[in-house]
Amino acid sequence: MAPQPLTDAELTKALADLPGWQVTDGELTATYTCARADVPAFYATVAAAEDQANHHARITILYGTLTFALTTHDAGDRITATDTDFAARIAAFATAHGATLKT
Repeated sequence: MAPQPLTDAELTKALADLPGWQVTDGELTATYTCARADVPAFYATVAAAEDQANHHARITILYGTLTFALTTHDAGDRITATDTDFAARIAAFATAHGATLKT
C-alpha cells in the first residue's frame, strides 16, 4: 500500500514539532547553516540515513548553507509521515553537527 499524504490538520500538527520547517511549493523544507568545513560531514550523515531509510531529500548546498526539501514519490510527491519523521532526523543531525536554522 502506498504511503498516504498528510491531511492539512496532520501537517499542521507535525510542523508544530518541527521548528524551522515549513511547506514551500508543496515540499517540506528547511535551511541550515554551519561552518563550510562542517558541511561534508553533515551531508554525509544525512546521505547515509537516506540510504538506510530508502527515502531521499532534495539537498541544495551553497557554501555553508544546506537546504532540504522532502516529499514522498510513492504518494504523488506529496508530504507524508515519512517526510516529517525524516525531517526530525535531519534536525537532530543538524544539532549534532553544529548547524543552525537559517531564519
